[in-house]
Amino acid sequence: MTPDQMRDASLLELFSLEAEAQTQVLSAGLLALERDPTQADHLESCMRAAHSLKGAARIVGVDAGVSVAHVMEDCLVSAQERRLVLRAEHIDALLQGTDLLTRIATPGNSVSAEDIEAYVGLLGHLLDPSATPAPAPTPTVMAPTIEIPAEPVRSEAPEPMSMEPLEPTARKKRTTEGGERVLRVTAGRLNSLLDLSSKSLVETQRLKPWLATMQRIRRQQSNGLRALEDLNVHLKDHALSLQAQEALNDARRLLAETQQMLAQKTAELDEFAWQASQRAQVLYDTALACRMRPFADVLAGQARMVRDLGRSLGKQVRLEIEGEKTQVDRDVLEKLEAPLTHLLRNAVDHGIEMPEQRVLAGKPAEGLIRLRASHQAGLLVLELADDGAGVDLERVRRTIVERGLSPEQTAASLSEEELLTFLFLPGFSLRDKVTEVSGRGVGLDAVQHMVRQLRGAVVLEQTAGAGSRFHLEVPLTLSVVRSLVVEVGGEAYAFPLAHIERMCDLAPQDIVQVEGRQHFWHEGRHVGLVAATQLLNRPVTPNNGQALKVVMIREREVIYGVAVERFIGERTLVVLPLDERLGKVQDISAGALLDDGSVVLIVDVEDLLRSVDKLLDTGRLERIARQNEAQVPRKRILVVDDSLTVRELERKLLLNRGYDVAVAVDGMDGWNALRSEDFDLLITDIDMPRMDGIELVSLLRRDNRLQSLPVMVVSYKDREEDRRRGLDAGADYYLAKASFHDDALLDAVVELIGGARA
Repeated sequence: MTPDQMRDASLLELFSLEAEAQTQVLSAGLLALERDPTQADHLESCMRAAHSLKGAARIVGVDAGVSVAHVMEDCLVSAQERRLVLRAEHIDALLQGTDLLTRIATPGNSVSAEDIEAYVGLLGHLLDPSATPAPAPTPTVMAPTIEIPAEPVRSEAPEPMSMEPLEPTARKKRTTEGGERVLRVTAGRLNSLLDLSSKSLVETQRLKPWLATMQRIRRQQSNGLRALEDLNVHLKDHALSLQAQEALNDARRLLAETQQMLAQKTAELDEFAWQASQRAQVLYDTALACRMRPFADVLAGQARMVRDLGRSLGKQVRLEIEGEKTQVDRDVLEKLEAPLTHLLRNAVDHGIEMPEQRVLAGKPAEGLIRLRASHQAGLLVLELADDGAGVDLERVRRTIVERGLSPEQTAASLSEEELLTFLFLPGFSLRDKVTEVSGRGVGLDAVQHMVRQLRGAVVLEQTAGAGSRFHLEVPLTLSVVRSLVVEVGGEAYAFPLAHIERMCDLAPQDIVQVEGRQHFWHEGRHVGLVAATQLLNRPVTPNNGQALKVVMIREREVIYGVAVERFIGERTLVVLPLDERLGKVQDISAGALLDDGSVVLIVDVEDLLRSVDKLLDTGRLERIARQNEAQVPRKRILVVDDSLTVRELERKLLLNRGYDVAVAVDGMDGWNALRSEDFDLLITDIDMPRMDGIELVSLLRRDNRLQSLPVMVVSYKDREEDRRRGLDAGADYYLAKASFHDDALLDAVVELIGGARA
């Protein structure tokens, strides 16, 4: 592979990364615009995302991406300029374009020219209905198909009004593939077992110092026996009484017997300690069946699923989620996935009314479903509520009588609570016919069955005309967490693996300054670097120019590198809650015991990230000293561009030429960096969020310290008026990205500031 091909491959990877991030922005923004098409901030963010993708695709030569992003940008710009009001068909088409961009940017996926042409024609027709009719596109909103899979947690579509076992054969599957019987154990007993196995493992480790002490005693006793033998030799030349000679012989005999007994018992203790530690380890490993995961793991794509299902049924539905970061046992999550999907789909199908019905009832045309997760008294509490029509209790009464579940007279006297319990019976459904979404009699009974397997409870409440609310409570297991144990300030701390992106050794010279903060590059993005000693209030230990040990922690889209002193290793820790009298300890969630019985504190990553934000907001984040920096100073260049692909391309080109390069993600970020650090050249884009390039250059030229700094503008806008506008603002050089190539940029840099070395 030639160097150019290698570089192209690297840029394609960067484009894929940028597309992943920007399509997430587009999806979230478009769902928000569907509710309010005039939201300027969401229109702006979507337009910039499409614009950035278009530019990135052009840089790497992905023409299909340029075409799709360009027509999407045109649509969003038209909406911004009030020439177009985004309707449902526009949102559908833009979401289809988002999916298409994802396919284009995913390695190995092929998108035909016909698909691109059909999509461009579709959106062009929506922008200008008088144009040639667009070819029929592949629909993006399809009613989800429903099948009963092999496992209970993957059952068919939910039905709040239907009841049939989630899997009829579930009770027969009580053996493993190897034929072993499977028994269910309560979560409380499992927690006790995990706690006891952890303590037994720690206790077996305490046998080691006892064994070492006995070995020491054995050696001392052996030395005492030799000393007694020496004494006996010296006393042979002296006349000893018969009693003294017998006492000496008795002492020698007793010491010899004691030595033999001590050797035997020491060997037995050694064997026992080894076997006990092995068995405790096996018990401990066998008992480990739980790992903590965020509740968001079962929510991926649910908002889009609810929206698309609603569209397929002719309804407008929005899903709001609270408590996505709530930590839940892995097994609990796996068993909750199917019931939650049932409840969400049924809220759309049975709960939310058609738009016209909602308007007549005085409600917004768009229905709302709220899902909330929280911890309460050691339980995971889930509340799923909709603002639909509620349950038709009279229809429930009629169905009860029609199915012979209760005499008419008895059914007439049933209370609301009693009527609602019938909805949880197997095979009970209020649908008259089977559809792709409803009517099979599989729904709330499956939910109740799964919740009861977790030894929890589910309760349904409803208000006629105002919606329904499901309240689920299941045990929350907080017993075990897989962690990376590190050393900070001479003490052990544990970072839960669920929050760790990766570990790395960071050379001091790889630390860069951006916006007055320390960063390092990882997979095409700069990651903020903070010192664990400052966050955890531990004494600083100089690294003497050695590589930094960095733990990269992530919470959703937030990622930071935390510099620690040493990696101790990965451990499975049984969580020991802190004393309630301590209250909430900052940045710490719990404690645990290591194998040697020493205490380790488990870091609360969410709290830690909040602490980082506070330090950043107050400007108190300490700087990690960089050692062994280059002796010969290099000229520094600041690259400001909101496109990841363009930033990384320019950074690599300049780094390879020997310049010291810092980057900023927009004009505001660049302005903060310029005020806090010294640079020899500024390279900036024009169209950027928060502060564009023209504003940035204008501010720079008005600053006494910065007004003489050379400035180069690199922009997609290559019209003469755009070029004149940039130069009039104070730029020294204007380079159009459309004619951008390596030599053009580097030659312009050399022309402005010369070579890389001062």
